[in-house]
Formats: sequence, C-alpha cells, structure tokens
Amino acid sequence: MNPYADLPAERFWRKAVAGVAPFALAPAPSGRFTIAPESRVATAGSCFAQHVARALTRAGFGHYLAEAAPDDMAPETAADRQYGIYSARYGNLYTARQLLQLFDRAYGTYAPALSIWTRPDGRLVDPFRPGIEPAGFADAAEVDADRRRHLAAVRAMFESLDVFVFTLGLTEGWMHRADGAMLPVAPGVIGGSFDPDAYAFVNARVGDVRDDMLTFLERLFAVNPAARVILTISPVPLIATYADRHVLVSNTYSKAALRAAAEEIVAAEPRAVYFPAYEIVTSTANAARYYEDDLRSVTPMAVAHVMRVFLDAFTTQAKAPILTQPLGIEYRRAASVICDEEAIERSLT
Repeated sequence: MNPYADLPAERFWRKAVAGVAPFALAPAPSGRFTIAPESRVATAGSCFAQHVARALTRAGFGHYLAEAAPDDMAPETAADRQYGIYSARYGNLYTARQLLQLFDRAYGTYAPALSIWTRPDGRLVDPFRPGIEPAGFADAAEVDADRRRHLAAVRAMFESLDVFVFTLGLTEGWMHRADGAMLPVAPGVIGGSFDPDAYAFVNARVGDVRDDMLTFLERLFAVNPAARVILTISPVPLIATYADRHVLVSNTYSKAALRAAAEEIVAAEPRAVYFPAYEIVTSTANAARYYEDDLRSVTPMAVAHVMRVFLDAFTTQAKAPILTQPLGIEYRRAASVICDEEAIERSLT
C-alpha cells in the first residue's frame, strides 16, 4: 500500500506547481474562514501589508481605519502623514516584538523609557513611528499628545476588529538597551543618534518570533475573543543587514525563520491562519517576473495574483482585484508604499 496513492493533486509538485500556468498557482491556506464584505479588516506589519490593504479596498472589502485623518485634511497631506496607510498610524511594524510591545503600550502595561528622538533639523519624532510626521513635532508635548491619541485608536482597533492581517517582515531590528524597546529603524536613520551603549542590534530566532506572536495573540483574544488572525510573510527582501555576512544570506535566514515561526504559531493557535503570499511571489514559477528591476519591489501583477488567491480563500464573492485607474497610475501606487527601512539607504547619501 502506497501512502501517497490517494493524495490530492495539490500535494504533488508536478501537478500543483510545474503542471500549472504560473499565474494560476494557487496554494490554498489551511484553516481558512470567510470574511464578509462588512467585516472590519485591520492591517499591520511590514511595507507589503500596504498592498493587502489597498487590494482589499479595491475589491470592495472594508479596510478598517481606527485612526482616520481629520475631515478637513487634503488626501495628499493625509497620505504623507500616514493616515490610511494602515488601520492606525503605527507605521511599519517589521517584527513580532514591535507588535507585542505596541499592544502593551496601548493598554498601559509597558511604558518605554525612550520617548523622543531629535532630528538633525531640531524637530522631534516619536521613536516608535518616526516617519508619520514629515515635518516632525515642535516639542515634547506635541509628541506626547499625538502618541496618546494614537494609542487610544490602537486600543479601539484591537477591541473592535473582526480580522487582523499581520505581515511579518524582518527578524533584524534595533533595541533600546534600557528596557528592551524595539524600534522600526536604527537610531540615526530618521531621528536620534546611534550610541552602542544605548542601543543593541537584535536578530530574532524562530522561538523568539513564535513566543512573541503567541503572547500577542493571547492578549488580543483576551480583549476580542471573536477576532480572527491571518499571518503573512513579506516577500520583500531586506534592504540591508547589520549581521556580519552577505545580505542574501541574512535575507534567507530572516524569511526562513519567519516562515518556521508562522508554522508553529498557527499549529498552536487555531484562530490564526497562515496565508502563503510569500510562497506565491517567490516561487520558482514566478519570482523572475514578480520583482521590479531592483529585485526587491514586487510588481502590481504579483500583488494582483496574491490578492486573487486571498479573495478566493477568504471570501464567498471572490474576484480578482480590478484596476480602477490606468495601469501607469497603478504601477506608481505599487511603488509608493511607505517603508521606514528604505531610509537606511537615503541616510547614507
């Protein structure tokens, strides 16, 4: 008796990958559930999560905004100040530890010692979301007031969302030594200055990511028992590595660790599902055509493919995302996602 004899076609590489057209590759997630059009779908994570948010909106599903721009703010200004980029103005949450600490800060159980960075122009920024105000803040009182409004919105989001889509992006990050506060970028890139006695480089292990995410999920479900969670991994490679090795090797480790952690997370928590966006984009069938010339940025075609599979898996009225603007505008939109880590290269010029 051959144990493989009665397995479905999706279990075989020849039938499910090599034997289908690249654009038809559709690995269905296990444990999937249905998202209704009226569901409050919140997004967070690395830059790739912005593609998910936009595609959901174009397909007619609600992208839940817990921290919306003021009614009288021009759309261009709102985008520059990162209103509507994610469900709240937390900027890029590249690591699981950032997400966990955001939750704890929102509920007042963690108050980092670090509260302000100063930019070279003298303006102030919030170290945990340094890119949200292009003009910076005038003084500490402004930073604190905006942070309090933001964390109130985050609390409301966690308590009222129906679905939380979180995109894991990196294992590498920077930590404030005083109390372990994780930062979205290294000090000195957008604000502050680097002091090795004050800050440490961190490269999370699989167990670190798993434990941080499971702790976050436990706390999320404590305030919102009905929530469902979809985990994805960003297919966007690291822009730079601080580890003492080639960036390609660091990127491979980072994505492998995140993928292994995601597997353990969904095995331990049935209310969380892993969606294989990373596999669709980076597969041998698609990688060559799903990246721009910089070999980092994903193409609109890749995003459309990912979201077609996503909608097929999680909705009952699935349809491929429709281009609502001329193709050139869609390409510019795809290239305009906000990534704090890209400030690393800009800071070196």
